[in-house]
Amino acid sequence: MELLIVKGDILIDASPSKVWEILIKPQYVSQWDELPDQYPNEDMTEGSQVVWELPNGGQSITKIIEAIQNEKLKIALYVSNWEEKLNEGEISYLYQLEKQGDRTLLMIEIGDFSLLKDGQMYYEASVEFAKNAKMVIKDLAESCNCF
Repeated sequence: MELLIVKGDILIDASPSKVWEILIKPQYVSQWDELPDQYPNEDMTEGSQVVWELPNGGQSITKIIEAIQNEKLKIALYVSNWEEKLNEGEISYLYQLEKQGDRTLLMIEIGDFSLLKDGQMYYEASVEFAKNAKMVIKDLAESCNCF
């Protein structure tokens, strides 16, 4: 079976520490990803969760399962009404930062959606998400006075 993993990267004219701030501070995250209105304004860390109530009565939950400052952020995705029973992190968002001189290479991987019956739908939505998110993250990191 073919893997359904979205991959993308972008070179950002900012340090890894600045890009990291864009990835973990809710005031920035809310500009490149959705957050519930009542989400607390504290840095996201390992164990932080975002829970969405879905119209069909289910929940969509993201949970940070690995956070290595300025290097790697892995966020597990789980939707309560998926037919498939998956282990935490089998479908995830992975953000990796690599210092390149004065810049940062941000690499994004989302998936593997081949584990789901309707994985192609999630894959296609994630292609669009990754394309937009990386551009907004770049713009924010290059323009913010984070420190």
